[in-house]
Amino acid sequence: MSLKEKLMEDLKTSMKNKDILRKNTITMVRAAIKQEEVDKRIDLDDEGIIQIMGKQLKEKRNSIEEFQKGNRQDLVDQAEAEIAILLEYLPKQLTEEELTEIVKEVLDQGGYTSMKDMGKIMKDVMPKVQGKADGNMVNQVVRKILA
Repeated sequence: MSLKEKLMEDLKTSMKNKDILRKNTITMVRAAIKQEEVDKRIDLDDEGIIQIMGKQLKEKRNSIEEFQKGNRQDLVDQAEAEIAILLEYLPKQLTEEELTEIVKEVLDQGGYTSMKDMGKIMKDVMPKVQGKADGNMVNQVVRKILA
């Protein structure tokens, strides 16, 4: 079953179970998928859907920071619940240790040694961790290793 089909099945189930948060989250993802498909006139595969969900995840994490600044705990809780739902569809997220190993491997292969190479390092690491790690986390790990 493709990811798109799984989303549709879960949407139906959440509507039957009156799980409003799950329904709204899946609807939001499906709308983003549809928008991408219409804009680019393509039919997204699972990899493309994972990229879109990764973007959604990043947006939710950024909004949590903003909600915390505004003392809106209700919105923080909602965004965290939406993140939990999104993570169910994404590949297992890498731990910091796993990510460190991948970054060290890329550094060795590319011969990168300084912060000047940050752009090249990120360009080499991101395809390997697509959907499994956030770009900010990758950036922090790279900085820690090069420091």
